[in-house]
Amino acid sequence: MWLAVIAVLIGLAILVWSADLFVDGATALAKKFNVPSFLIGVLILGVGTSAPEMVVSVLAALEGSPDLALGNAYGSNIINIALVLGATVLISPIIIRKGIIKRDLPLLVLITMVAAWQLRDGQLDQADAIVLIALLVVTLGIQIVLSLREGNHEHEGEPIAESVDAEHIEQTLTRGLISLVIGMLLLVISSRAIVWGAVELATLWGVSELVIGLTIVAVGTSLPELVSSLSAARKGEHDMALGNIIGSNIFNTLGVVGLAALIAPITVSPIILSRDIVAMGLVTLLLVVLCGFAFMSKRPFGRTSGATLMLFFVGYTLWLIQTVNL
Repeated sequence: MWLAVIAVLIGLAILVWSADLFVDGATALAKKFNVPSFLIGVLILGVGTSAPEMVVSVLAALEGSPDLALGNAYGSNIINIALVLGATVLISPIIIRKGIIKRDLPLLVLITMVAAWQLRDGQLDQADAIVLIALLVVTLGIQIVLSLREGNHEHEGEPIAESVDAEHIEQTLTRGLISLVIGMLLLVISSRAIVWGAVELATLWGVSELVIGLTIVAVGTSLPELVSSLSAARKGEHDMALGNIIGSNIFNTLGVVGLAALIAPITVSPIILSRDIVAMGLVTLLLVVLCGFAFMSKRPFGRTSGATLMLFFVGYTLWLIQTVNL
């Protein structure tokens, strides 16, 4: 038991430090190549910080624990929006840009609807998995093309600094890559330590596999998103903070679930359909409404929205506890 407690505490300490390193590396690369921060948030932070979810869900699928795999992915999606983004904007409000409203949020809603529709028969087979993974490839391709196009427009007319020392540029690039790789590795390792310790403790208390997946494992594997988003927002990288959440949820829904179902077909527990898919859809729609209001009123996506999302998380947790006790 004490080994599990130590793993959680040390994992948290390493996680906080590595997230700063990770964001610094991603920001350096974005500025070096004139890549929009939102694209870096979606691809590197969003997909990269979903590595713990992918590892846990794949292992769960291989070991015949489908409830843990789905609970981890869908629970992380709920936590990413309600807890991670809620906590982020409570501390540092972010600015909502037009592209997020017109393209990224509708895409997230569409993907969530596809995920819910696939579960209608209570099964996720390999055909469903192939569809999810194909959608992931197409989605990431579209995001890359459109974000790079927007980035080029943003940088049009800006003077090119020809006097910049080539050696300095090379050093900046090298430092950015090293920070990114080391930060990523430490994020994954520390998250695994936290999840292992938390699962060990929960198992000792006799908690069910689905509840572990939706709570302790989901929160543990969402810690990289939480710390990375907070760090990005604190550094003024607003697009990167929101892109991290959207990218992570897209990857969880399409990549994590798709890969788990590709390894082994999943029989979906009825409670996932009636509670967790409903909660995931509601919190996604709530995000769209709050972001839309912030954009239309030309206000930051700030503390009121953050408090609303946090209240949703509290409500979902109470709902989860109530249904577990039934």
